[in-house]
Amino acid sequence: MMHPQISRSLLWVFAFTTMMTATVKSVSANEANSESKKLQVLLVAGGCCHDYSTQAKLLKEGIESRIDAEVTVALSTTANTKTTFEIYESDDWADGYDVVIHDECSANVTEKPYVNRILAAHQNGTPAVNLHCAMHSYRWGDFRSPVQPGSDNSAWYEMLGLQSTGHGPKFPIKVQHANGEHPITDGLDDWTTINEELYNNIRIFDGATALIQGKQMTPPNKNMLKKNPDAKPLEASAVVAWTNSYGPNKTRVFSTSLGHQNDTVADDRYLELVVRGLQWASNTLPPTGTAK
Repeated sequence: MMHPQISRSLLWVFAFTTMMTATVKSVSANEANSESKKLQVLLVAGGCCHDYSTQAKLLKEGIESRIDAEVTVALSTTANTKTTFEIYESDDWADGYDVVIHDECSANVTEKPYVNRILAAHQNGTPAVNLHCAMHSYRWGDFRSPVQPGSDNSAWYEMLGLQSTGHGPKFPIKVQHANGEHPITDGLDDWTTINEELYNNIRIFDGATALIQGKQMTPPNKNMLKKNPDAKPLEASAVVAWTNSYGPNKTRVFSTSLGHQNDTVADDRYLELVVRGLQWASNTLPPTGTAK
């Protein structure tokens, strides 16, 4: 026969063990729930003319260090204008992601079913963030002239909200926050980049809102000086960051044409802008406009 005191001790141990097991399960469930609340971000990067391996790493680390997000990178090491991405081969490629960052440079990818598959996800409500050479991707026909909404070659530009076709030489750009009242730019200071590419503006579509203006002074080149030794620097100006309301669901889209150089992408001011744009697009930007 078991002594009553031993019996009580065993019951206490059993009760304590049960309680601790339940606590561990509860903590594990809470941790899993916390993980599921992370903003799920897909970063598609690769293509011509840029160091995408480095920039994808900088963007992933920069985003995850600023907000509660998990960035999944779909990186292509193919470095040409015909770069495509395996992830886009599926109709449900964007499922499970709260927002998609397009950081690809695929100017000569012109297969309409492929491009339409990308756009369908955003038409159906998946927010988008477009960086730098994404503005010069998926274009065909007479894309150097202003395209008309609904035309054969306007689809990608309509998602972006702005049509750009090229850029000038690399010189510093003065970043001026033209719309300081917008949540994305609220409180951000003007600054000047290192040598960067100023993308031109061919047309801005209805639904787009300009946020930041870029101004660039270009010194006269040899030919200009040969014709006129007193030739003055030329000033170019263009919108370099904007938002767009896209498609039947008025999907939120944020874009910036800045970001050619690795040092620009690594700049805290650039990363803050991209993170704010990402939060705005996914409707998770705090009222103050400041990333966590």
